[in-house]
Amino acid sequence: MIGLSHYLVISAALFSLGIMGVLTRKNAVNVLMGIELILNSANINLVAFSKYSAGNISGQIFAIFVIVIAAAEAAVGLAIILSMYRIVKTVNLDRADTLKG
Repeated sequence: MIGLSHYLVISAALFSLGIMGVLTRKNAVNVLMGIELILNSANINLVAFSKYSAGNISGQIFAIFVIVIAAAEAAVGLAIILSMYRIVKTVNLDRADTLKG
């Protein structure tokens, strides 16, 4: 029987991988993938708590909003990365300070 703790362990593992990806990578695309892992782990928590509460679907509805926000974040993030690549010819985050000017 799969219980709430199983979902929480998977979510914690995804969150840890996402944090590790954000903090250790220098490639902007890999950082965006880490952020997506973090948001997906939050969605797993929302849906799991919604499933194990008494008929409450508010967590599932909130997870849909998080998915929509994650899609918008990915679109804006990729647009910023493309403009950075056009100017600097790299997606290395160490060179991202050149976009200030």
